[in-house]
Amino acid sequence: MKIGLALKELHRSEAELARELLKVSDRHKVDHEVFHLGRDLARWSQEHVALIAEIAHGYGQDLDPDAGGPLGPLERAVEKGSELAGRMSSPSLLMLRDLREVYIKSAGVSVDWELLAQAAQGIKHRELLALAQRCHPETLRQMRWANGKLKESATQILVS
Repeated sequence: MKIGLALKELHRSEAELARELLKVSDRHKVDHEVFHLGRDLARWSQEHVALIAEIAHGYGQDLDPDAGGPLGPLERAVEKGSELAGRMSSPSLLMLRDLREVYIKSAGVSVDWELLAQAAQGIKHRELLALAQRCHPETLRQMRWANGKLKESATQILVS
C-alpha cells in the first residue's frame, strides 16, 4: 500500500503550510487579523502534523510530530536574504503575494486530505478516515480565510 507515502506527503504539506502561515503572520504584524488569525491557523496545521505522525507509524513512516514549527536561525537568515533580494516595491503587494501562497498551499493540503479520506474508505480504516474528517474541515477554513482576505486586500490595494 502507498498510504504511508501519502501520509508522508500530507505531513510535509501541512508542515509547510504551518510555516507559511507563521511567516505571513510575522511579516504582516501591523495587520492584527493576519497576525493573530495566521498564528491560530498555523497551530491547526501543527496539530495536524502531530496527528499524521502518530498514525503514520502504522504505515511504516517515522515522521516528526513537531515539524511545522517556527524556522530556526539559519532558515530565518536564508528566508530573510531571499525576501530582501526579491522584495516588491509595495508592502501591500507583498501581502497579496503572501495570501496567495497561503491559499495555494492550503488548497494542496485540502486535496491531500481528500485523497487520504478516499483511500481510508477504500481500505475501511476508520481511524484514518476519522482523522481526515477531523482535519480536512480546518484546512478548508484556512483556505477560505486566505481567499476572503485576498479578496478584501485586493479591493483595498489594487483599486486605491
